[in-house]
Amino acid sequence: MTIMAWGAVSVALGFAGLAVLAACSFRVYLGVRRLSRELERTRRRLEPQHRALRDELHDLQETRAAQEPDDGVRSS
Repeated sequence: MTIMAWGAVSVALGFAGLAVLAACSFRVYLGVRRLSRELERTRRRLEPQHRALRDELHDLQETRAAQEPDDGVRSS
């Protein structure tokens, strides 16, 4: 083969490699988009339970703070 043929082959292989990388990148992009949608859907589904637990924790903390601290149990 001549030097020009080797040059053409190397350029063609370079473009083929870039095409493979582009296809893989596109698949990753689609996967990330799908994962993002799934996370958002899960976040929306869990938000009411999260809010209820947060409110319950707040109520418990207020109740605990309102109680007067006592000496507790002392051991001798």
